[in-house]
Amino acid sequence: MARHGFEAALPHVFRHEGGYADHPRDPGGATKYGITGATLSAWRGARVTATDVRRLTRAEAGAIYRARYWDAILADDLPAGVDYCVFDAAVNSGPGRAARWLQAALRVPQDGIVGPVTLAAAAATDAARLIDDICDVRLAFLRSLGTFAVFGRGWERRVGEVRRAARAMARDGAAATTPPDPRGDGRDSAPPAGGIWSMLAVLLRAILTGGKR
Repeated sequence: MARHGFEAALPHVFRHEGGYADHPRDPGGATKYGITGATLSAWRGARVTATDVRRLTRAEAGAIYRARYWDAILADDLPAGVDYCVFDAAVNSGPGRAARWLQAALRVPQDGIVGPVTLAAAAATDAARLIDDICDVRLAFLRSLGTFAVFGRGWERRVGEVRRAARAMARDGAAATTPPDPRGDGRDSAPPAGGIWSMLAVLLRAILTGGKR
């Protein structure tokens, strides 16, 4: 499980999704950071315009990503690297489909809902292999779409970059990609092992000598 996994994954998703776009071949219509007008309307509880989408801030987009994508796939409970891999797929293609890709890679029932069975299977599977399998399933789906001729090159590049970044997260843990701890250098506050043994030796000597040096 990755501590700070969302914070590690978020910059990657923002980079892939880019800014405002309104491609005539994109069935989602106007988007910003990959968030469509329909998603933004549901989030705000009121219908929005293309101008509203254009004015979407990174802060609000991040809140939407967290609540409607990251939390929807229980990414906090997925292994490091796998969390980002499934999260990116959820933002790009919807959390239900991303969950089914994860389940297909794990060979568990594909109900589109990440639950105890899926989480247990993910925890018991090699993360790097699972990331590769998810990306392969995702690519197979994307290549089957009628719009692949228009967007396919970008999709393939994105999935390839997600695969590499997710494998690095799985190998090194989220700490390798998270910002430094603003309270210090990020190291644990516990003393090193040598210091612990020295302290124990002093305590034992005090017990044996009745507190006399």
